[in-house]
Amino acid sequence: MIETLENFYQQKFNWMPDNLKQDIGHFNVFRLEDCLGHGSTPVKYSRRDFYKVSLIRGKNRYHYADKSIEIAGSTLIFFNPSVPYTWESLSDDKTGFFCIFKESFFTEKMRGNINELPMFMPGGKPAYLLNKTHDKRVSQIFTKMLDEIDSEYRFKYDLLRNYVTELIHYALKMEPSETLYQHPDANTRITAIFTELLERQFPIESPSQRLSLRSATDYAEQLSVHVNHLNRAIRLTTGRTTTEHIAERIVSEAKVLLKHTDWNVAEISYCLGFEEAAHFNNYFKKHTQLNPTSFRAI
Repeated sequence: MIETLENFYQQKFNWMPDNLKQDIGHFNVFRLEDCLGHGSTPVKYSRRDFYKVSLIRGKNRYHYADKSIEIAGSTLIFFNPSVPYTWESLSDDKTGFFCIFKESFFTEKMRGNINELPMFMPGGKPAYLLNKTHDKRVSQIFTKMLDEIDSEYRFKYDLLRNYVTELIHYALKMEPSETLYQHPDANTRITAIFTELLERQFPIESPSQRLSLRSATDYAEQLSVHVNHLNRAIRLTTGRTTTEHIAERIVSEAKVLLKHTDWNVAEISYCLGFEEAAHFNNYFKKHTQLNPTSFRAI
């Protein structure tokens, strides 16, 4: 599942801000301790449809894509919508700040795309360890955000955007954390992310919709891992190949479309990513021993 801004506000606060639907990209900032405690929901391992920048103190473990980061102290960490993540506290002294925003918060004001920055790139290093001096400086920036978000200043969102940019550049001047280690169950985690990516493409709901990820290589690129690494992880976890999982899901969807729509075979072929209907016919027959027309007639 992908957590939306609506999900975030409902789960954390059981309310929705009035400006959530305004086309300004949405921005908000919080003290971490205000979002924890009795009644707070655990942070689920999932993608979000928004960006998040956090300063978290204490001993924590972050699960980010197929890696984990275990850190004691202060960490500035950047999360993006392309990568599923969660974090778990390993101590009781968790304090800090975080801000959330949509990509369009920067779209018109920032040169280039925010996802091209090193900390937001797929496969990038999102965590930065902070010493006391760094923590003080980053805390000051978040505190200015908290003061500004409630102000009546006409251009406050421009100022808030500048504060986020200041955090980004402050981090870029530091070295990202190298305490990344492969999770003991990294193969299972990779398989879970692959499965989520695969399922996200379905169901096919209109003839204009088309599969974009068709091969093991396509998925490996999305996960920023070598295709051999992806294939090995999935085979170890499931006993089957990546290609077998993809084929099973494509054929399953093909059967649904053949039985429950009036789309012709060429339209179904296009939706499922085949360049030619003949290629789809051969593919379907290889996996079902029937051609699409014969299957539809059963």
